[in-house]
Amino acid sequence: MTRSRSVPPRASAMLEALRGLGYTTASALADIVDNSIAANASVIRIVFDWRGPSTRIAILDDGAGMGEDELEKAMRLGERSPLEARATSDLGRFGLGLKTASFSQARRLTVASRQNDSVNSFCWDLDILAAAKDDGWHLMEGLPTEADDLLAELDQSSSGTLVLWEALDRVVTKNFTKQDFLDLIDRVESHIAMVFHRYLEGPRPLLRITINGRPVSPWDPFATATWSSPVEPLPTEAGIVEAQGHVLAHRDRLSTQDYAIAGGPEGWTAQQGFYVYRNRRLLVPGNWLGLGGGRPWTKEEPYRLARIRLDIPNSADADWKIDIRKSIARPPVSIRYRITHLAEDTRERARRVFAHRGQVVAPVGSKPIAQAWRAEHLKTGMRYRIDEDHPAVKAVLEQASDLAPQIKAMLRVIEETLPVQRIWLDTAEAKETPQTGFSSSSLDEIVAVLDVMYRNLIGKKGLSPALAREQLLATEPFHQYPDLVRALPDEPKNTIERPT
Repeated sequence: MTRSRSVPPRASAMLEALRGLGYTTASALADIVDNSIAANASVIRIVFDWRGPSTRIAILDDGAGMGEDELEKAMRLGERSPLEARATSDLGRFGLGLKTASFSQARRLTVASRQNDSVNSFCWDLDILAAAKDDGWHLMEGLPTEADDLLAELDQSSSGTLVLWEALDRVVTKNFTKQDFLDLIDRVESHIAMVFHRYLEGPRPLLRITINGRPVSPWDPFATATWSSPVEPLPTEAGIVEAQGHVLAHRDRLSTQDYAIAGGPEGWTAQQGFYVYRNRRLLVPGNWLGLGGGRPWTKEEPYRLARIRLDIPNSADADWKIDIRKSIARPPVSIRYRITHLAEDTRERARRVFAHRGQVVAPVGSKPIAQAWRAEHLKTGMRYRIDEDHPAVKAVLEQASDLAPQIKAMLRVIEETLPVQRIWLDTAEAKETPQTGFSSSSLDEIVAVLDVMYRNLIGKKGLSPALAREQLLATEPFHQYPDLVRALPDEPKNTIERPT
C-alpha cells in the first residue's frame, strides 16, 4: 500500500518565490482593480503616497465588501481551484491575483473591508514570516495605525475594500527618486486607461477610476479606425469568440496631439496586433499571438496601423492558456486558421494605407492619383524612380529647353541617392515617421506651391480653372488638401503665360 506524507511549503520561502512572477507595478495594480470590479465597485481610487523609503500605495473601492470569513479566504493562497466554474462576469481565475500581484511590489499587504457596518482587516508581512521559527502561515489581524487616514476614507462608504501596499522594496529601490515615482504614476495611468477602457468610456461609464484624485480617461485602441471588418462570431468548445479587424488612420489624417494619443502607451509599432479581451477587460494589448504564414509575424513598421479585437469568454481561459498575470494568451487550434485569415487581410489593408500615406485608392469614379514616385520591381530588387509624368515634373521638363538634359541628370542623381536604408532605420528603429505630403508645413507653404501649379495649368496648359482644379485633386500630394484646391480663385493673379 502506498503511503503518503504531508509536505506543506515553507510560508516565507513560498511567498518570496511568488514575488518573481514578472508583474510590473501597472499590471499588478490592474489585478487589484479586477477584484474591485468583481465586487461591483462603481468608484475605485488609487492613491500613490510618496514618503521616501516609507512610500505606500493604496487602492480603495466602494464595492460589496467582505465579512471576516470571506476576507480570510480572500487572503489565503489557492483558496479556489482554477477548474471551478466562475460567474460569467468574474475577472479572476487562479485565486492568487491579490496576493501575487501585491507581493511582486511590496513586503507588506494589508486588506481591510467594510460590510454591514463592521470593518475587518488582515495583513501578510513577509518580514514577520521570515523571522518565524516554525515556517508557518501567520496571517496578522488588524490594521496598522499608520493607515488610520485611509481607514477613515473607507468609512465614508457603507461598504468597500482597502488594499494597502507597504514596504515597497520592488518599487522604491536604491536611488529611486520622487521624480521616478511621478513617472511611475504616469505609466500606471496609461496602463489602467488602456486595460479598462471599455469600463471607463461612454456617456454612462460602468466604472470611475481616479489616481490621486484625478479621473483616468479611457484609451481606446480602435478610436481612429478608418476601416473595420464586420464582427465575426467564432464558435469554440468554450464559447463564442468575437473577432473584428481594424485599420487606423494614417498620421497625415491626424493632428499632432491625436497622433500621439492614438499611438498608445508603447507607441505605434509596439501596439499593433491582436487585442484580446475577456469580459471587456483587456488581457493582451497588441500581439500577433505567434501566428503567421511560414514563420510567426513580428511587429514591423508597415503594419503599425493594424489592430484586431478578440473577445473571449472567461470559460475559455484554459483553451487560451491565460496566465496568472493575465498578460499571455494563445488561441486554440480550432480558430487559428480563421483569425490568421482575418489578420492577413487586416495587415494587407494596413500596409496599403501606410504605403500610400493614408490613401488606399482613389475615390470611386474619380481619376487615379498621379504619384511623384513609382516603384520598379527588378530581379535584383526594388528601384524607385521619379515619375516624369507627374504634372509638377512634366511642366518643368516641357519648359526646360536646353536645360532638360541637366534637369534629367539631376533627377537621376536624386533617384540613385535616395536614402532608403536611412529612412528605414529612422522609421523602424528610431520610431521616427518621415514627414511627407506637407504634413509638417504651414498652410501658407502649401498654398504657395499649389498656386504655382495652378497658374501653370491655366497659363501654359490652357486648362480652365475648373479643369485645373480637377487635375490638382488627382495629383499627389495636393489630393490630400481638397479644401485648399477648391478655394483657388477662378481668375488667379499673375497667370503664367504660354511662351510665344
